[in-house]
Amino acid sequence: MVALLPGGMASSSSPIIDLEVVGEPISVSEVVPSSLVEIVPFLRVANEVEAINPRVAYLCRFHGGFEKAHRLDPLSNGRGVRQFKVELLQRLQRENDPTLKGRVEQSDADEIKNFYHEYYRMYIQALQNTADKVERAQLTKAYQTAAVLFEVLKAVDQPIFETHNQVDPDTSIMQCPKIHAAYDALRDTKGLPWPKHHENNAHGDLLEWLQAMFGFQKDNVSNQREHLILLLASMHIRQTSKHEQQPMLDDHVLDTARNKLFKNYKRWCKHLGRKTSLWLPTIQQQVQQRKLLHMGLYLLIWGEAANLRFMPECLCYLYHHMAFELYGVLSGNVSPSTGENVRPFYGGEEEAFLKKVVNPISKIIEMDEAERSGKIKSKHAHRRNYDDLNAYFWSRDCFQLGWPMRVDADFFKKRSNMCALCSSSTPQVCVHVCFILATVRSWVKRSRRRWWWSGGGSPEFVWFFDI
Repeated sequence: MVALLPGGMASSSSPIIDLEVVGEPISVSEVVPSSLVEIVPFLRVANEVEAINPRVAYLCRFHGGFEKAHRLDPLSNGRGVRQFKVELLQRLQRENDPTLKGRVEQSDADEIKNFYHEYYRMYIQALQNTADKVERAQLTKAYQTAAVLFEVLKAVDQPIFETHNQVDPDTSIMQCPKIHAAYDALRDTKGLPWPKHHENNAHGDLLEWLQAMFGFQKDNVSNQREHLILLLASMHIRQTSKHEQQPMLDDHVLDTARNKLFKNYKRWCKHLGRKTSLWLPTIQQQVQQRKLLHMGLYLLIWGEAANLRFMPECLCYLYHHMAFELYGVLSGNVSPSTGENVRPFYGGEEEAFLKKVVNPISKIIEMDEAERSGKIKSKHAHRRNYDDLNAYFWSRDCFQLGWPMRVDADFFKKRSNMCALCSSSTPQVCVHVCFILATVRSWVKRSRRRWWWSGGGSPEFVWFFDI
């Protein structure tokens, strides 16, 4: 065991180093294993400043002690490391609330920043011009303490991102080549027709362009940007075995991720006999950008759909029409009525997708939920659940809803306002359909009656004709 005094150096072959301050007893949580000797200066400074500022001492123990110890030995394989980390963590848990209440500044970053500047002014600037050997030794020790405080300050004062959580290319995670390749691919906005209020946005990416066009929420764009980057990066890491730098996103990786994402949508289009809206340009340089736009649009719809995620075919319907609008915008189509370039019908304002697309469909779900729970009295035949609503989008009748969606469509009406026989709310449709159904029912009943009186008995397949 070696007692390490403030400013001293420890040299011993013992695997354990005792950290001690003059006049203070040795704490059990400060018995540092030899494999974690790098954290000794942080714990020493924590002991020195604890009487002056307990919160700064806590931050030194947490960021310079516990976190650094975990980085040095994350699996706690070293001798005494696990016990040390557990005891240090218990001490930090006990000291967190008391030191937080005694904090002068509003944040830990401001607290240690002010303490560091004050310490530098009092103990370094005041001793820099002295020639006395004793004071020069104190200045050396003060430099060591200031260096430790600065390391803790850098750990505490991390960049706090705003709500939109814009990806910072200088962060450590962005140093991964695969993540950086996906990030650079999303930044390729060449040739995209930005709205007027976004013309000067030189730092925008593909998801911000989709937000400006379709009116998605800002937080949703931030979440799905991170989602898409990590999705492509993880796929890139699994698909490629090379360890060298990958400056560009691999096309095979992008196609693999895209096929998995649109598997259900392609199946939905095939079931309904419709062509997909996943058209790609003939210019090869624009293909990757278009694929990322398709994936970003689908993820943004999914991220803002809330309870509509329980109806995946409803999301397919929304994406089918919005991707078609995306194709019109990128192709530069001109509206025959206005003579201007076409724009998405529900875009143009903030949170347009939530207000004009998600909310109307969600109200129908809430209304049917209230009927099922008994809050609204209705017949059992008039109640719809998620399966009933989603089945509507599994049939070709869903295209009668149109785009923009018609408010007077059967989907937005209560079942109680529909005919119980043909489930239609349009009188013209009801007259024709109900007449045909009534005629077929009458014919089936007469056929069953003739079969019975002719001595054929009651066949087992008769129930197939019950309507």
